[in-house]
Amino acid sequence: MLLLGYISSFIMGTLLGLIGAGGSILTVPILFYLFGQDAVIATTNSLFIVGTAALVGAFIRIRNGDANIKVGILFIIPSFLGIYIARNLILPAIPNVLVFPFGITLTKSPLIMTVFAIVMTFSAFAMIRSNDPNSQESSKPKTEPYDFLAIGFKGLTVGMITGFVGAGGGFLIIPALVLLLKFSIRQAIGTSLAIIAANSLFGFAISFTPAQSKSCPLLLIISILGIGGMILGQTLSSKMNEKYLKSGFGYFTLAVASSILFDQGLRVF
Repeated sequence: MLLLGYISSFIMGTLLGLIGAGGSILTVPILFYLFGQDAVIATTNSLFIVGTAALVGAFIRIRNGDANIKVGILFIIPSFLGIYIARNLILPAIPNVLVFPFGITLTKSPLIMTVFAIVMTFSAFAMIRSNDPNSQESSKPKTEPYDFLAIGFKGLTVGMITGFVGAGGGFLIIPALVLLLKFSIRQAIGTSLAIIAANSLFGFAISFTPAQSKSCPLLLIISILGIGGMILGQTLSSKMNEKYLKSGFGYFTLAVASSILFDQGLRVF
């Protein structure tokens, strides 16, 4: 299981480098299923791993001019508020055992994994839909002023999702940048990585407790593997067909989400 977890961590970094999204979608299940971590701890540790890998990728993209720092900052500031709300208000308020109608009982861990799988499903459809000819970034670049309120609201939403399920939010950020702000896909990926890095590392900083320090050596190993995959992904991204890559990732994400929902369903029923 450990070897499979390490290999999967490298693959996670590669996917994050290729399309600027999907790191946490794989990291949380890797930590939960392959390394046996509790769902709440997995979402916290995922933030560090993905944030570190995304930070390296963002520096590479920024150096190459493939990032819009201004829009990134507009996303990041309200995202911090969303992360704080999720990690310090929403998650602590959820009881350890929840009773639903029809005799369904859920503990906090399966609830988080179920919500995470639902978020993954939306991610998958967003990736697949982004290849629609009417949704491509080939449209003319946006020249009118940015809608700061819309960007801020999107940042708040992404931040809350980041805080709750430990997902960096790239699957929401990239469609917003490409479809709403008419970014090129390369600029969207670079900007997304910068936002993911800031959101994830902030979320980890406000969530980490001394009791989790024993997992630090494992986090460092996984992070190094993720960074290695990130560098490989960045290298491959310029050589691969974006349309087929995103569709393939979307269907893969959908399959993983379905597997998690099936597994959690078996645990409940």
